[in-house]
Amino acid sequence: MKVPYTNILLLYAVNLSILLITCHINIQKNHYINALHTHNTTKILTTRLLCECDLYTSIYDNDPEMKRVMQQFDERISERFHEYNERMQEKRKECKDQCEKDIQKIILKDKIEKELTEKLEALETNIKTEDIPTCVCEKSIADKTEKYCLKCGYGLGSFSPNVGLIGAIAVNVWKTGALIAAESAAKAKGIAMGKAAGEAAGIAEAIDELYNNFFLTILGRKSVQDVITANNFWDPAFISEAVQLEKTNMCFIVPHPTTHESFCSLESLGKTPDFFEKYVVASTQKVVSNSSKAAAQATKATTEQVTTAAIESSKNTIEAACVSYHTAIIASIVAILIIVLVMVIIYLILRYRRTKKMKKKLQYIKLLKE
Repeated sequence: MKVPYTNILLLYAVNLSILLITCHINIQKNHYINALHTHNTTKILTTRLLCECDLYTSIYDNDPEMKRVMQQFDERISERFHEYNERMQEKRKECKDQCEKDIQKIILKDKIEKELTEKLEALETNIKTEDIPTCVCEKSIADKTEKYCLKCGYGLGSFSPNVGLIGAIAVNVWKTGALIAAESAAKAKGIAMGKAAGEAAGIAEAIDELYNNFFLTILGRKSVQDVITANNFWDPAFISEAVQLEKTNMCFIVPHPTTHESFCSLESLGKTPDFFEKYVVASTQKVVSNSSKAAAQATKATTEQVTTAAIESSKNTIEAACVSYHTAIIASIVAILIIVLVMVIIYLILRYRRTKKMKKKLQYIKLLKE
C-alpha cells in the first residue's frame, strides 16, 4: 500500500501550527499573571540598629540546655578533683610511712655501728697467737667415733624397718603376678593337652564304632587307624562316603574277602533295596555322635586335670621362692639390727668414757679453785 508524499507533508504542517498556537496562548497568560503580582506586592524593609543589642551579654545564659550541660561539667570536674585528692592523700601517707621506716633503719644502723665501734675500741689489740685456745677446735678420735656411731646407728635403725616393709610388699606383689602368670600358662597348657587327648579319644571311639557297626578294620586298602584322623572323625559325610565306597569296591568280588565277609553280609539282612544306604547313614550318625561325646569328655577331663596339676606345681614353686626371699629379707634385717646394736654399744662405751673424763676434769678444776 502506497501513501502520497503530499498527504504526509500536509499532516506535519497541521500539527506544527497547532503547537505554535498553544505556545503563544501560554506566554500571554504567564505575562498577565506576573504583571498583576508585581503591581499588587510592596516591599517591606526591616532594619536593625547596633545600639539595640547588648554587646557584653552571652547568648547562652538563658539557655536551659546549656545550663544543664555546664552544671554536669562542673559536677564531673569536682568529682574528679575529689578522687584525685583522695589518691594523693593515700600516696602521701604511703610515702610518709616508707620514709619513717627508712629513717628508723638508718637510726638503728648508726646506733649499731656506734656500739660496735665503742666495743672494738675497748678491746685489747695486742693479742698473741699463743693466747688463743686450740682445745676447742680440736676433736679427739673418740669424739669423732662416738658421733659416727650415733649417726650410723640412727640411720640404720630407721632404715631396717623400711627394708622389711618394702621387701615384704615387693615379694607379695611378685607373688601375685607370678600366680596370675602361672594360672594363665596352666590354662593354656591344659587346653592344649585336653585338645590332644580329646582328638585321640574321638579317633579311638570312631574306630571302635566302625568295627561294632560295620565290622570294618580296613578302608580303601588302608588300616582304619590310618584313615580316621583328627580332621575327619567328626565328619559324618566323610565316614558315610568311605563306607559306601568300600562296599562298592569289595562286596562285588566273589568270593568276598575274609576281612569284608561280615561287612558284605549286612546287605542281605534287609528286605528293601535301600536298606544298606539307610543303615549306613544311621550308623554313621551314631559313630560321629559317640566319637564326639568321647572326645568332649576326654578334652574336659584332661584339661581340668592338667590345669589343676600345673597350677599346683606352679604354686609350690612360687611358694618355695617366696620362702627363700623372705628368709633373705629377714637375714638382711637381722644383720642390720646386729650392726646397729654394735654401733649403739660402741657409742655407749665411748660416751661413758667421755663422761668419766669430764667428771675427773671438773673435780680437778674444783680443787684448783679451792
